[in-house]
Amino acid sequence: MKIYRILTAAAVATTAGMMLLVLPALAHHATGPFYDPEKVVDLQGTVTRFVFRNPHAFLFIDVPDENGQNSEWQIELGAPVGLRRIGWTPDTLPVGMEVQLTGRGSRAEGSQGVCCVRMTRADGSPVLEGGAVRERTQD
Repeated sequence: MKIYRILTAAAVATTAGMMLLVLPALAHHATGPFYDPEKVVDLQGTVTRFVFRNPHAFLFIDVPDENGQNSEWQIELGAPVGLRRIGWTPDTLPVGMEVQLTGRGSRAEGSQGVCCVRMTRADGSPVLEGGAVRERTQD
């Protein structure tokens, strides 16, 4: 009976320890507090900077408004380690490259931020040669 109590206590302690490690990670990676899934933003613009560093890569593009004035938009991308796994490098999005994207707009009033994007070249082709362009589907 004593071994049963020891094993049960060890299982409870392990589970509690894992929860303490996992929950902050899940909270960090939630986009809901910062980006509105109901606020879909479509942009086409010119790359001005591509910041390829941890914890997330960021792309900055100039997007012309209806008056022809450029405004800078910030696009939050994934972690560089994940981007590298699918073929991205710091040179994937060079300054001057035209891109078009669709993503979730920032919840912050007056900000020009987007995340969770589907991005292509201006002509609709994939950013990476051999890369797929997938449409989102309703499940």
